[in-house]
Amino acid sequence: MLVEANGLTKRYPRVAALEDCTFQVAAGEVFGLLGPNGAGKTTLIRLLLGYLRPTGGWARIAGFDCCGDSLEVRRRVSYLPGEARLFRQMRGRELLEFFARVRPGSQEVERSFRFAARLDLDISRPVAAMSTGMRQKLALAAALAADTPLVILDEPTANLDPTVRAEVGELVKEARAEGRTIMFSSHVLSEVEEVCDRVVILRGGRLVHEQLMQPLRRRHRIRALLHGDLPDIPAALRDQLSIERRGDREVVIETPGELSPWLGWLATLPLRDVVVEPAGLRAVYERFHGPVVRHEAFAATEAP
Repeated sequence: MLVEANGLTKRYPRVAALEDCTFQVAAGEVFGLLGPNGAGKTTLIRLLLGYLRPTGGWARIAGFDCCGDSLEVRRRVSYLPGEARLFRQMRGRELLEFFARVRPGSQEVERSFRFAARLDLDISRPVAAMSTGMRQKLALAAALAADTPLVILDEPTANLDPTVRAEVGELVKEARAEGRTIMFSSHVLSEVEEVCDRVVILRGGRLVHEQLMQPLRRRHRIRALLHGDLPDIPAALRDQLSIERRGDREVVIETPGELSPWLGWLATLPLRDVVVEPAGLRAVYERFHGPVVRHEAFAATEAP
């Protein structure tokens, strides 16, 4: 495994920013980190990079301890932070050349120029004259061009338009095809669903769920209104379907895979206004961070 964490913990006097986090990331995998602000994603990344010392547990990258061998770790990692700070007095081309020189022997200068062109960025402009989105493209070109086995991208598509977001997704897929490993943290569930092989969901500093994306892409959700009684589920399907009643009339049915085995039974149900869609990552995410979960968490803090 390229990345390993076991019981990784970071506590402060009044809060546990990360608690007992254990996971592995294989070489050539796109690994997603999900969770709202304050869930522990940035703390986890900083621990992996050796910027923070863990309270407990350990993490390794390419066999090197992230705390004791942090310099060796950072030689093998390219990192795009959530808020990249760039030298504003340089022009775009100069900045990409500077970052390439930071890693002696690297061939990344021309790669970064090509990536900038694919992101539709004019690197002849001064960084100070660039918009927020243009500076994000510049930071992306520098991070993705680095010749490292691991790339950590924290909110890589922030401030980018949909066309450029799609191009970033293609660059991530190409990096995976080259055998590189990507850790991808984003609030945009659709792009995480598109590029990641596996995701973990963090809540309150804890890793609460791990999800492989390939089987999730085969699942379907059927939303409809009932205009009669819902019959019993046949015994052969009872352990495979998930049915949720919402109010008196709305029903949500989730299937674990292809729809064809269930179409005959579904056709007998008294449904109208039927909507069939992929179940998607949002359905999984909302089990841990949906409106009901937030309401229960708030109620717990208000309890005497």
